[in-house]
Amino acid sequence: MVLMQRQFQAQAGDAGRRLDQFLVEKMEGLSRARIQQLLEKRRVLVNGSAAKASYRLRGGEAITVEWEPPPPLRAFPEDLPLDILYEDDDLVVVNKPAGMPVHAGAGRQSGTLVNALLHRFGALSQVGGQLRPGIVHRLDRQTSGVLLVAKNDQAHRALAGQFEKRAVEKTYMALVQGDVRPEAGKISAPIARDLVRRRRMTARRRTGRAALTEYRVLRRLSGYTLLEVAIHTGRTHQIRVHLSNLGHPVVGDTLYGARGGVLDRNFLHAFRIRFRHPRGGESMDISVPLPAELQAFLGSL
Repeated sequence: MVLMQRQFQAQAGDAGRRLDQFLVEKMEGLSRARIQQLLEKRRVLVNGSAAKASYRLRGGEAITVEWEPPPPLRAFPEDLPLDILYEDDDLVVVNKPAGMPVHAGAGRQSGTLVNALLHRFGALSQVGGQLRPGIVHRLDRQTSGVLLVAKNDQAHRALAGQFEKRAVEKTYMALVQGDVRPEAGKISAPIARDLVRRRRMTARRRTGRAALTEYRVLRRLSGYTLLEVAIHTGRTHQIRVHLSNLGHPVVGDTLYGARGGVLDRNFLHAFRIRFRHPRGGESMDISVPLPAELQAFLGSL
């Protein structure tokens, strides 16, 4: 088996740091748990010798990490329900439910939107590769709402071009904790990977990718605020990170500080998308109301 390998040189400023903490920061493609496994399997060498997670760096060490590449993932058809909002020869717009991942990933190869799409349509655009056929953009697993899918490569490239030029308008509804002030605002903090909790993103690092989120208050309730949110960039967890950074996490989003036991999903719904048709260029405006469980939660307040 061909092993993947990364090499690092510890700097003077790294002196005193634990080896596992050093690797978590450097190896962004691997989880903390995976790094611990590699250390236990003696796949991490310091100056040519296997080292423990608790090894304290002195500065200047040559560090080598080896690991087996994961098996290639490939999407396969699966008979799952789909809520189709619009369809023609070039594209499909679906209403993705909360709880359904858009595509497979590590540890998850079934039950995804891609699995359902392949069963329904057979062939989709291959621009995104075998793991993400047809997928032009994504929604988080616990976010519901409108999502564009390309049926062919020409449509995919045209739609992707609109996203790159920020010509696609995506609007969400989010219920957040607390009383948001002012009535409308912009959040422009850059977003980066959280170095401690790898599943999270953060807006509190000096480095990160530019991100812009706009919001306006739709309704105020006791202890909560219903917002309309528009994003002008498509960063991972963007809305969730920005609103949490504002001090108002999305209801149900315990990963970013929301209270637990309130809602078994995130109160975040992509209710509207505007774009131009990839073939004819006509303006498309597709929306879908809040799902029943979110409407019921609002009613309970």
